[in-house]
Amino acid sequence: MQDSLKDKAVRGVGWSFIDNIASSGITFLVGLILARLLTPEEYGVMAMIAVFIAVSNSIIDSGFSNALIRKVHIKRIDYNTVFYFNIVVSVFLYISLFVASPAISIFLKEPILINIMRIIGLILIINALSIIPRTVFVRNINFKTQTKVSLISSIGSGFVGISMALAGMGVWSLVGQQLSRQLLNTSFLWMFCKWHPNLEFSLKSFNELFGFGSKLLLSGLINTIYQNIYYIIIGRFYASSLLGQYTRAEQFNTIFSTNLTTVVQRVSYPVLSSIQEEPERLREAYRKVIRTTMLISFACMLGLAAVAKPLILILIGVKWLPAVYFLQIICFAGMLYPLHAINLNILQVKGRSDLFLKLEMIKKFIAVGPIVVGIYCGIEYMLWGSVFTSFIAYFLNSYYSARLIDYPTMDQLKDILPTFLTSFIVAFFMWCISLLDWSVYLLLPLQLFLGILLIAFIYEKVKLPEYIELKQLAVSLLKQK
Repeated sequence: MQDSLKDKAVRGVGWSFIDNIASSGITFLVGLILARLLTPEEYGVMAMIAVFIAVSNSIIDSGFSNALIRKVHIKRIDYNTVFYFNIVVSVFLYISLFVASPAISIFLKEPILINIMRIIGLILIINALSIIPRTVFVRNINFKTQTKVSLISSIGSGFVGISMALAGMGVWSLVGQQLSRQLLNTSFLWMFCKWHPNLEFSLKSFNELFGFGSKLLLSGLINTIYQNIYYIIIGRFYASSLLGQYTRAEQFNTIFSTNLTTVVQRVSYPVLSSIQEEPERLREAYRKVIRTTMLISFACMLGLAAVAKPLILILIGVKWLPAVYFLQIICFAGMLYPLHAINLNILQVKGRSDLFLKLEMIKKFIAVGPIVVGIYCGIEYMLWGSVFTSFIAYFLNSYYSARLIDYPTMDQLKDILPTFLTSFIVAFFMWCISLLDWSVYLLLPLQLFLGILLIAFIYEKVKLPEYIELKQLAVSLLKQK
């Protein structure tokens, strides 16, 4: 059983990693092309409505997907109940957005938002149709199929977006890209999924799943609003071009922090859930996940901060230069995202969605301060405030998770401190090179070469357990190929 679980985890990590890196890589490359063709103002307009779409998607899911993944014995009627709930709620929310779009447009001072919201809002219904097929694949730790679907969706939607931008359609090319990606994704998930709905609905099943999922719903709403509130604040109180700069910085950050977090969440949650009744095994697996994940996170995020300027200038041009400083700040908060996700996964695995909700409320209350400061003092102060709250959030998350599996915060810090110090020192030397008055086309390769050389040399010498674990994982994946 243990070997089987380990094999599933290795395959899951491998395919989930390929899924996120490949699909996000394609989306990122498409974004680079679009950034050359479009203006910061057009990106800013799209960012303004992100919070409305994100919040609506959280309501549609309502924590049911996590409840289904966690449930040990699943029945067909459970899937059918959630499926029809998702559809009904998505239609209701789309109609609400359609009606509210004029008021939102007035608030954000962008008349074009009316038509954009009414078109992009269709994503809510399309996404609702994909929730159960995706949950079935995640529950079975089948990320190979999801990888294929993501690649098809990313390539197809990229072609749509670039074609529309070249045709001079401006911000509508971003609408076309997002809409087509979700449509392709949902269509192919249904094509490959063996599950199909029946006309049945169970109040008993609904109440059971919602009892767990409702707290995750509230937690998810709070977190989603917080993650996207910057778009609203910047869009409302600053120029749309400045919001566009922040959006591009966030998208560079997403390549590493968000994708790594997604991989960890998608794989660790079903795997840890399957051993939730074995305390020793659960704690050891949890510890390994933290150590190996944070080795990657620290190296990627601190390295990204070090090379931010030459990277942005080379890839999208000088018109996006203000995004450099935004990205460097965001990286310090983003490096902890996977750690937040892992600690919060334990609360879900242990069925403590009540603690999950309590934590989200406390953390977001603390986060209000930096947002208010940002309104009056500037975006930079708001972003540095988010770094501060990210560290506070870690101590809160780890405190509660530690009580459930006997893995104290101090033990966690001892486990990840060597990788943090190593990555910080290496990133510092990489950043020093960027101070040289050389061509960015020479600086970036030199920074990357030095960073890879230094970090590989240090880890080969000290032989950290997490480094060895990653090498073994890489070898296992290569052997499978």
